[in-house]
Amino acid sequence: MQKIVNFIQNLYNTTDFIPLHEPRFRGNEKKYLNECIDSTFVSSVGKFVNRFEEEFASYVGSKYAIATVNGTSALHVSLLLADVKAGDEVITQALTFVATCNAIKYCQAEPVFVDVGLDTLGMSPDALESFLKKNCEVQNGVCLNTATNKTIKAVVPMHTFGHPCKIDTIAEICKAWHLTLIEDAAESLGSFYKGRHTGTFGKSAVFSFNGNKIITSGGGGVIITDDEELAKRAKHLTTTAKLPHPYEYEHNTIAYNYRLPNLNAALLVAQMEQLETFLQNKRFLTQEYIQFFKQFDDIDFIKEPKDAKSNYWLNAIILKDKKQRDTYLKYLNENGVMSRPIWRLMSELEMFQNCQNDGLQNSKFLSERIINIPSSVL
Repeated sequence: MQKIVNFIQNLYNTTDFIPLHEPRFRGNEKKYLNECIDSTFVSSVGKFVNRFEEEFASYVGSKYAIATVNGTSALHVSLLLADVKAGDEVITQALTFVATCNAIKYCQAEPVFVDVGLDTLGMSPDALESFLKKNCEVQNGVCLNTATNKTIKAVVPMHTFGHPCKIDTIAEICKAWHLTLIEDAAESLGSFYKGRHTGTFGKSAVFSFNGNKIITSGGGGVIITDDEELAKRAKHLTTTAKLPHPYEYEHNTIAYNYRLPNLNAALLVAQMEQLETFLQNKRFLTQEYIQFFKQFDDIDFIKEPKDAKSNYWLNAIILKDKKQRDTYLKYLNENGVMSRPIWRLMSELEMFQNCQNDGLQNSKFLSERIINIPSSVL
């Protein structure tokens, strides 16, 4: 274990505490922030919000991007626009960050959990199709869960740690079962599957710019879509449903104050200018890790899946069992190298433990063995 500590300290050229993933501000962040401050447009209206949306959409290959205050709000609105309502169900994975399921509950809907693949860490298309065939039927163009007698409206797979899941197959399954596909691409900016950027396979997708993401504005999120009407409705709902007028305040529905402030967008524009450099740097870091961990018979380093190009947002290793995982976690953290287990399965949290699931065999296996190790840009 000390060998791992020494290696990571050498990578980052420090014996000080090494965070899991800290931001890098090496470009025009201060310049653009000052421009934003000088303009006095620091809230939800300003040139940097519009510029960021245009540049982000262009980068990922979508027609529209709507910037929000965080990834959770982006997912909440995306679910609402998929007509997810009280009493409906949404299929997702239990191996995810809690925000995925929180957004479903914001709509007063219930998550249903299917297993992930050991090769991608994301939703398994085989598990999804198996669950649907066993528990569901399509009636009048609606997917009905015959086990609960509730309507399943959407499927939300997550690209775990930036590794793309088999999203094209998932999209085909969703189409066959009349389910709206919403990609939780929060962690996968800069990741591609079969040459297409993550987030471009479904009706919509969301990304996050939290402080630990590959680019950040401290917070922030975005919805992407190719659907013009959906994009217009998303922007309307995230700006309190205010109708355009030079001075009157008129709102036509209950909506949300979810619009990204111009101040944060200024940071993101500067961060986007450095994205390709960040991605190249992180691939270099990953190759260093891959070579290093080859010497360990009882540790597997998680590599990008077949047909995928991952951003390697968070590097991860798999230990042989939970006992070994806990031993490594304790030692690394006590010796100044921040490491974390993967999230506790959503199905094990009190608020979701009664939700339907398919047994989650792979999810349980991974949750007991995975450790994330420092992944900041060097």
